[in-house]
Amino acid sequence: MQKKQVIIIVSSIIAILIIGIIIFFVIQSQGEKPEEALNRYISLINEKKYEDMYQMISDTSKEKVTKENFIERNQAIYEGIDMANMNLTIKTINKKENNVQEIEYEISMDTNAGKVTYTNQTELTRNKEKKYGIEWDDSMIYPGLTSEQKIKVKTLSAERGSIYDRNNILLAGKGSISSIGLVPGKMSENAEDDLEKLSTILGISVDSIQKKLSASYVKEDTFVALKNVAKENSSIKEQALTIPGVKITTTSSRVYPLGEEAAQLIGYVQNISAEELEELSGKGYNSSSIIGKSGLEKIYEDKLRGTDGCEIYIVDAEGERVKTIAKQDLKNGEDIKLTIDANMQKQIYNSLEGNKGAFVAMNPKTGEVLALVSTPSYNSNDFVLGMTNEEWKAISEDENKPMLNRYTQTWSPGSTFKPVTGAIGITSGTLDPNEDFGTSGLSWQKDSSWGDYKVTTLTPYTETANLRNALIRSDNIYFAKAALKIGETNFIEGLKKIGFGEEIPFEQGLSKSSYSNEEGMEEIQLADSGYGQGEILANPVHMASIYSAFVNEGNMIKPYLIYQEDKQVEYYKEQAFSKEAAETIKEDLVQVVESPNGTAHDAKISGVTIGAKTGTAELKRSKEEEGEVIGWFNAFTADENEENPLVVVSMIEDANKVGGSHYLFPKVTALFQ
Repeated sequence: MQKKQVIIIVSSIIAILIIGIIIFFVIQSQGEKPEEALNRYISLINEKKYEDMYQMISDTSKEKVTKENFIERNQAIYEGIDMANMNLTIKTINKKENNVQEIEYEISMDTNAGKVTYTNQTELTRNKEKKYGIEWDDSMIYPGLTSEQKIKVKTLSAERGSIYDRNNILLAGKGSISSIGLVPGKMSENAEDDLEKLSTILGISVDSIQKKLSASYVKEDTFVALKNVAKENSSIKEQALTIPGVKITTTSSRVYPLGEEAAQLIGYVQNISAEELEELSGKGYNSSSIIGKSGLEKIYEDKLRGTDGCEIYIVDAEGERVKTIAKQDLKNGEDIKLTIDANMQKQIYNSLEGNKGAFVAMNPKTGEVLALVSTPSYNSNDFVLGMTNEEWKAISEDENKPMLNRYTQTWSPGSTFKPVTGAIGITSGTLDPNEDFGTSGLSWQKDSSWGDYKVTTLTPYTETANLRNALIRSDNIYFAKAALKIGETNFIEGLKKIGFGEEIPFEQGLSKSSYSNEEGMEEIQLADSGYGQGEILANPVHMASIYSAFVNEGNMIKPYLIYQEDKQVEYYKEQAFSKEAAETIKEDLVQVVESPNGTAHDAKISGVTIGAKTGTAELKRSKEEEGEVIGWFNAFTADENEENPLVVVSMIEDANKVGGSHYLFPKVTALFQ
């Protein structure tokens, strides 16, 4: 019985296999369907595989057009119109003869003149191998197109929008540059020596110069451009003009009047890369397009670049227009006006003397950002003018990292974080600002469970160890105790309430402020966090918003960059701190400046009332090593009647080399005067 069952099962399997084989061969015998062949052809167009396209046309079509002519024709047209995303929709299929199928179809595709849609038809003939060949002629490219006709593209370049400061001072826009080049017919007999000299002056190789001079278009009277330089660069121009044959012309270009002073903010434009062109296929870019590469030039690329005017049309053998295929009207890019004050931006940048640092200046009542500075920097104009490989290498490998935008990063805030701890404690009801925490000398630990670890502070004092005196003296021990009293849960909730761990709403991307690498905080980490160490990392723009709460009854202002007339006040975090907490911290920070014992007393300004906090953060991997020291000085206008209030957050790296946070005092206070 079992043997019989096995025989039946085996027989069934064999039967299924035989049926499968029969079906396979039936399908194979039918060959490719005509609509499949046409879809495959369209896919090859999208992939720009012109040779493979030629292999798909019928033998009769191949007799009428050579492979070379076919490839040249299709490539010139499809790439000339910047074709992308061609889609096929089959409408009807009609059998004409035994081996001929007629297909009516619709094509849609993106071009540099916008989307083009048309209905067309073609015939496909099945050969002996049961594959369909496309009966191709020029009308396959566009309905009605003949071999004598051409498809032309006429473009009008859109002007890129300009970027202005709040007072309409140009930060990025159309300007003039100088182009240094050679006229071959006017070169001396000692051309070889002259080229060596010119190579040194311009910083480009002799081979590069000779390659440009030997181009097919170059005649005796042709001006051959070699290097673009700033119009103001009189030194290099004067040197170049000593070489026979050198000529200097003026040409228009994107210029950045503030250069290094605003490079990290504004960014720069350059020619589009092959990767970008592929990524942005179908969006109106071509191989000669200029595109924003960094900063606001990149962020607002779509708004600034505008739309090129473009017309695609057919002409006959005499060049007469036959038909317009597509037309896109010219639309120049939009201008952008910023809240930035160009004069303040320049003042801050130059005051930092090339040291590594960052500045944020903002109106705490409106959220208008008046200055965003990162030093050292690079010159945006250098990227537009063109850099040699050596120049790029020098910038990219500079140990001071001029390409790093420091105000977008996060840093250990040190003692400038102490007011935040105090405000969180008062707001949560866990910290009484008048409570005396008692003196602990210059070092303290909670108990022996901390082992060898102790919190240290720099200055002993005999006054009551309450919040105000702790801020005036910048007492680390007080704020370690305060953090422990607040407790892990309340402290973390307070940090989340003011935006730690979340994206900061701002036009330019900012790193998230953070409080821990883990989910929570261990006890020692919590204590260290209370005075801005531990794993606390804060973004300078975010810190400016936090400090604004001290003059806004506990509400954190939302910072913004794009200028708006009569903009309504918008808060990033409402009631980030209680009104009581904000007022208490504000008054205490005024005393940090006003009190003779205050760490910021040297920043006192005659006739101007400011609140401020100094800070020093030491970054090191072990207790023994000498770490990097970051100096901070944050200040704000404390007078409610001031018409143009400020909050300023400033940071300097390697603070120990320039005198600590005190180095920042005159640079910050100058902004309030």
